[in-house]
Amino acid sequence: MKGSINFFTEDVKLRLEKKSGLKAWIKTSVQAEKYKITELNFVFCSDLYLLEINKQFLNHSTFTDVITFDNAEDVGTVSGDIYISIDRVSENAFKFGVSVVDEIHRVMMHGVLHLLGYKDKPKKNKVFMTEMENKYLALRNF
Repeated sequence: MKGSINFFTEDVKLRLEKKSGLKAWIKTSVQAEKYKITELNFVFCSDLYLLEINKQFLNHSTFTDVITFDNAEDVGTVSGDIYISIDRVSENAFKFGVSVVDEIHRVMMHGVLHLLGYKDKPKKNKVFMTEMENKYLALRNF
């Protein structure tokens, strides 16, 4: 499935709206970085589901909003799996005073930026990554 963007859920109920708009936005953002998508999977799940992934693959026993696995085999391509905790995203949306939809989009872009090589540690990298998230969030037109 060349160039595919897919959405899945694991143990949560989520009705993701405007999927075609989301796909176009993500593709445009990736192309702006001079990359192309081969396959990108977003898996929306619960805190507990993502905690198990965090323990199993990263040896961390903490909750997180997103975990990204890079599966790209070729330079200049984006291929990966991005797991997003809807529990964490909902809590963060409330904490930051934004809509859950906007926070989902931010976390989706955060995961994509990781696949493009951006890092969020140390703090100066996180500041720059947040700027990049804002840049690409501004491109949404759906």
